[in-house]
Order: sequence, then C-alpha cells, then structure tokens
Amino acid sequence: MKVQQISVFLENKCGRLAAVTQVLAQKGVNIRALSIADTTDFGILRLIVDQPELAFNVLKEGNFTVSVTDVIAVEIPDKPGGLAGVLEVLDQNKINMEYLYAFVGQAGNKALNIFRVEQVDTAIEVLTKNNIKIVPGKEIYSL
Repeated sequence: MKVQQISVFLENKCGRLAAVTQVLAQKGVNIRALSIADTTDFGILRLIVDQPELAFNVLKEGNFTVSVTDVIAVEIPDKPGGLAGVLEVLDQNKINMEYLYAFVGQAGNKALNIFRVEQVDTAIEVLTKNNIKIVPGKEIYSL
C-alpha cells in the first residue's frame, strides 16, 4: 500500500533541477508527480516516479544527495470539502500530516494526493477503516 518517494537535496542554483530531470530521462525514468520545497540556499525535490529503485540508484551514481521515503497515495472525493473530510479522519486519530501534494493523472470524480504522515502504517489502517481508498505503489507507478 505504500508508495516510495524519492527526495533529492538540491542547491538553489541554476541548472540543478534540470540536471536531475536529465539524469532520470537518460535512464528512461518517468516522473509521475513532484513537489519542491525551497529556501534561499537549497531545496528538497520530492518525486514519485515509475521506477523508484532505478531513480534512486542513478541519482546516487550522479552524486546527488538522495533518499527514499514511504508515503501514501490517497483517493479523495473531487468536490469542496473532500480533502477536509480525509484530513479530519487523520486528525481525529492523532495522525500528524507532515506534508502533502497533488498527483496528476486521476480521472473521474476523485483526486489523488500524496501524503507524508508520521505513522504511515497507522494512517493506512485508519483511512481504510473509514472507506478512504489507498492506492498501492504498483498502481501509482503505472499511471
């Protein structure tokens, strides 16, 4: 049920993001979703890719500072209050949200978000028990 997210530490200077995307492209790794959190001097690039193990290895070989983090992909009703309802379930169960970002590629009346929470396994259990769909990594990588 977990999704592997690749995180890359990047200096905040021209060409660093382009270098990451070029390395991945050369090895045939497709980026499915991404998020960048930055400061004046550096940023953290978070990626969901179709081949997380390969992405990790080629970035490491390319001398990037890279790590893998378990996140969850959550299907959310695509309507006002859809995200609020899901977050309320987590809040009621004392599960802290570290960050989240949208995932493009879902069709119909559902949105897909990537959640990083402190207690991943507990969050999966709680959300599933509340009829909130968790999309498995294998399915996410193939979207």
